[in-house]
Amino acid sequence: MRIRPITPQRLVTELTERLAGTDVPGRLRVAVDGALAARPDDLAAALVDPLRALGRPALHVRAADFLRPASVRLEYGRTNPDAFYEGWVDEQGLRREVLDPAGPEGSGRVLPSLWDAAADRSSRAAYVDLPPGGVVLVSGALLLGGGLPFDVTVHLVLSPAALARRTDPALRWTLPAFARYADEVAPATFADVVVRADDPRHPALVEFPRSP
Repeated sequence: MRIRPITPQRLVTELTERLAGTDVPGRLRVAVDGALAARPDDLAAALVDPLRALGRPALHVRAADFLRPASVRLEYGRTNPDAFYEGWVDEQGLRREVLDPAGPEGSGRVLPSLWDAAADRSSRAAYVDLPPGGVVLVSGALLLGGGLPFDVTVHLVLSPAALARRTDPALRWTLPAFARYADEVAPATFADVVVRADDPRHPALVEFPRSP
């Protein structure tokens, strides 16, 4: 394993080049996975324009816009780390409205958001037609290990100390969920791209030796 320091802009450039050079049937489905403190939404958003500039239509979808209704999500309280880990994101909705339509047999008709968590109602978003060769970037926490059909996975990893330090005090109750995720799923061991993000100004790529 080699740790290669990289600037934030160079990270965006290298990811853009990798994604733009990846061809799959239908559209490319990319997970940008990481705790909120790792800013996965920011990284996914930063990839949209560069991908479009290289001729790959791109759409950013936030997992936070595919949460379950509050009556389900908060059944065991607002600060239950196990419920956060196991059932906040509507994975069936994300698959049905985004990942399956963007897949090899899909229509390309993608819903960019399903649920407005603040208002606790449907977001009433309009469908977007993503053409063949397009890229859908799904960003958020705890996205890997649940069987969602991604073609490329990017995981932003934080050390436990950095995660605790950078997590908003109001969200520190989520820390046991991320510890459980690291232990049970271990996304840093299998994601296609692993980025150490302890310091957002100085990320580093984790590179594993290629098999002969």
